[in-house]
Amino acid sequence: MTVNFFRSIKEPNRKGLTWEELWKGFDKGLIACWERGREKSLENPELSRLCKNGELPVLAWKGGVDKKIKGKKYGSLFYLATWQGLRGEDLNINQCQDTTIICTKTEVEVIFTPNLLTYETSKSEELES
Repeated sequence: MTVNFFRSIKEPNRKGLTWEELWKGFDKGLIACWERGREKSLENPELSRLCKNGELPVLAWKGGVDKKIKGKKYGSLFYLATWQGLRGEDLNINQCQDTTIICTKTEVEVIFTPNLLTYETSKSEELES
């Protein structure tokens, strides 16, 4: 099992892949999310600028923060991959450890976790509050 997913920003986005190749391959969709982030940075330079400034804007995947909240929040690795693409960074995600980022706008700590149990539990807690 691959632990660290790395793809250089110098590599072009892949073309012509099937849904299965994008989402069921060895990376389980992380590269596809990162490539989409790269595309979005061209479509929406302002969104890219926010990400480059350390903000965690709301995107398609869980992990963005639009207002200050108490405590921390959990996010998906799909968000982290998209965010790295929006920032123009290499894809660099370790599938066996959490990555913590503090949003520069809201100062909320977001923990991007590969642990689905932690992620699902945090979603339930957010719905209850």
